[in-house]
Amino acid sequence: MGLNDTPSSERIHIGFFGKRNAGKSSLVNAVTGQDLSVVSDVKGTTTDPVYKTMELLPLGPVVIIDTPGFDDEGELGSLRIKKTNQAMNRCDIAVLVIDAKEGKSKSDEEMIAAFQEKKIPYLIVYNKSDISSDNFSDGIPVSAKTKENIYELKEKIANFIQNDGDDKRLVGDLLQPGDTVILVIPIDKAAPKGRLILPQQQVIRDILDMGGKSLVVKESEFSETLSLMKEKPALVITDSQVFERINKETPKDILLTSFSILMARYKGFLDAAIEGVVALDSICDGDKILISEGCTHHRQCDDIGTVKLPRWIKQYTGKKPLFEFTSGREFPTELAEYKLVIHCGGCMLNEREMRYRMKTTLDAGKPFTNYGTVIAYVNGILPRTLEIFPNLQKKLKLN
Repeated sequence: MGLNDTPSSERIHIGFFGKRNAGKSSLVNAVTGQDLSVVSDVKGTTTDPVYKTMELLPLGPVVIIDTPGFDDEGELGSLRIKKTNQAMNRCDIAVLVIDAKEGKSKSDEEMIAAFQEKKIPYLIVYNKSDISSDNFSDGIPVSAKTKENIYELKEKIANFIQNDGDDKRLVGDLLQPGDTVILVIPIDKAAPKGRLILPQQQVIRDILDMGGKSLVVKESEFSETLSLMKEKPALVITDSQVFERINKETPKDILLTSFSILMARYKGFLDAAIEGVVALDSICDGDKILISEGCTHHRQCDDIGTVKLPRWIKQYTGKKPLFEFTSGREFPTELAEYKLVIHCGGCMLNEREMRYRMKTTLDAGKPFTNYGTVIAYVNGILPRTLEIFPNLQKKLKLN
């Protein structure tokens, strides 16, 4: 991904849902003006959700999701329906496509109920209106074949988009123009060759946007850099993996936090992460802990999720819990067996999916936290990392 590309996690996710052969794929192709999805008269042609990042006017950067039919049958059909439900959890807007000739079915009503339960804004679209004379008052009649009302559909989708996130900042709202921020970024085997990871890119851009200055160093250069500065920085932001070292080298009168903690606030689950991390204090031998990542990558020999976190947790608790791991788009819906769920910062997942994963965990009565919060907690420095959020620190009674 180039530095100028909008990451998928920052794009509006628009999902197209419907029964087999309702014309979802044809409609996706008509809306996008591209042949993104395979079209066939054979039911069940779409076997897995198709994800496509693109610019869609008048919306801007979006992710279009074409899903398998939710009325699929058999064992393979059940897997496709599972994938469809997973896709729903990351949708900002849902488009329910109904065959105008057949009208609304019971399964369509069930899908509407699912949208409502998950609080997903949705539109009902009656496709193939060119061969149906019915008048549908609760939806938009369109034709993927003749392109009837396709422009109107795109306008209605655009009207659903709220601009609430426009003022949401990773760090810019915590700074003043002219502030200097030191960013501590280790360059080790886990660092992507020739580039920075997404949260680091986003923080740098946010600092620039608000008129601040970012000074980027490796952990080995941090102390010397700090001693050479004529004025102290307004904030130090570090990779969580070197929290312990940077905490020791940062004077107490300088604010310190991490990319992971800033990302948790940005994605809307920092409160839950802080409340959930105290579950580490009651971990016992044999307790199951789920560690989940939002992306898939090649595991290094000292991988943070599968190696470092389990090691640090065992050292902190003095216990021998059992660890299970998930990555990418897979996240279990049954969480009863786990004592704690620890998630990555979620930089590759949009806010809706991160909130879904958090809510699924909390609804199961299980605590939810993230990598950076755990690392700060086991090092005894979580209160310090939250000094930049005094209201949150006071609310959660961390001193």
